[in-house]
Amino acid sequence: MAANVREILGRIGNIEDIRQITRAMNAIAMTKVTRLKRRLAATAPMQEELEAFLGALLSQPSARVDPHPLTVDNGSPNVGVLVLNADRGLCGRFRGEVNRRGTELVDEAGATARLIVGGEKARSYFARRRIEPLKAYAHAYARPTMAFAREMADELIGLYRDREIGRCAAVVMRFESDLVQRITVLPLLPLEVAPAEGEAVFEPDVPRLLDAALPILLQGRLFEALLHTRTSEEAIRRQAMRDATDNAGELVDHLRRTYYKARQQGITREIADIMGGAEALRSR
Repeated sequence: MAANVREILGRIGNIEDIRQITRAMNAIAMTKVTRLKRRLAATAPMQEELEAFLGALLSQPSARVDPHPLTVDNGSPNVGVLVLNADRGLCGRFRGEVNRRGTELVDEAGATARLIVGGEKARSYFARRRIEPLKAYAHAYARPTMAFAREMADELIGLYRDREIGRCAAVVMRFESDLVQRITVLPLLPLEVAPAEGEAVFEPDVPRLLDAALPILLQGRLFEALLHTRTSEEAIRRQAMRDATDNAGELVDHLRRTYYKARQQGITREIADIMGGAEALRSR
C-alpha cells in the first residue's frame, strides 16, 4: 500500500507542476492576444482607405482600357498556394486545420500546384509529404511587421511577373473573436479590387500610380493576413492551455480522492490486522 500511495503522491506533484506551466502559458497567450487585437483594429481603417483609393483608381477609363499586369491573368497555369501556419506547437487545432486546408488546395491544383509555406509547422508538415515549396518562411513572423509583409509581397509579385505562379491564394486562420477563428482562403494574385462608387478624376499618370499603389495593396493584405494568423494562433493556444489547466485540476482532484481512499483502505487493513492479532492472543 505504501508504494502505491507514494506513486499517487508523485503523480499529483507532477501534474501540479504541469498545471503551473499551462496556467502561465494561458496568461502569456492572453496578453499576446490583447496586444495583437489592438494592432488588427489599428490596421483595418488604413487598409479600408487603401482599398477605396485603388477602387477609384482602377475605375478610371485608362485603367479599364489598359489593365495593369497585376490585375489580370498572366497566362500561367500554375496555382500558388501560400500556407500561413505556426512556428511553435501547443496551439490546439490551429496547425492541423491550416495544414489540412492547404493540402486540399494543393491536391485540387494537382501538378500545377506551387507551394509557398509560412511557419515551421507548415514547412515540416509538407516536407514529410515530400512536397517541395517554391519558398519557405520559418521563424520569421512571430511579431508581424510591415517590412516582412513587404518582403513577401515583393517576392510573390516577382514570381507572378516571371509566370512561376498564376492564380495565387493564401490559407489564413481569420480571427473573428476570442472564441471564433475560421479558416479562410484569401485571393492574392491577380489583385482584385471592388470598384469605387461614383467617379473620381486623377490628374497624375494612372499607370504610374498603379505601379506604386498595387504592391502596397498586396503588402497590406499580407500584413492583415499575418496579423489574423498570429492572433488566431495565440487565441487558440490560450483556449488549449486553459483546457489543459482545467483538465489537470480535475485529474489532481481524482488522484487525491484515490489517494485518500487508498490510505483509508490501508489504515482499515492495519486496524483489522491489529484486532485479529489481539483476538489471537486472547484465545491462547
